[in-house]
Amino acid sequence: MLRLTDFIIDCPDTMKLAAFYSEVTGRPIKKGSSEDWAGIQFGEIELAFIRVDDYRAPQWPDSKHPKQFHLDFEVDEIESEQRRVLDLGATLRQDFIGPNGYGWQVYTDPIGHPFCLCRNKGVTWTDQGPIWPKRD
Repeated sequence: MLRLTDFIIDCPDTMKLAAFYSEVTGRPIKKGSSEDWAGIQFGEIELAFIRVDDYRAPQWPDSKHPKQFHLDFEVDEIESEQRRVLDLGATLRQDFIGPNGYGWQVYTDPIGHPFCLCRNKGVTWTDQGPIWPKRD
């Protein structure tokens, strides 16, 4: 049996990037985190940060330095979350929000990793997570 346990992000400063994502997600940095390895727990999965001495940031959307991965965060309201992540040090790169308020925006975190704030029509939030609308 295979279980996903960690999603690990290379970075030059684990605690600084963990602090950014801790603020973005509202989840604490794990006890025992250090300058070499830091983590944020999401149920059974940990979002982790590992120090890489010769870190080179992706240059999204430049394919010579590809993004390698990105994170999607579903939000209830784009505008307030946009202000919050920008205040935390993110940079807005592209906006795909339609006239009805649904879509996504591409940001980069303080060291260049892309992530998206998404607002999908019909998503309902529960204590167990999002319930996605049925597709026809």
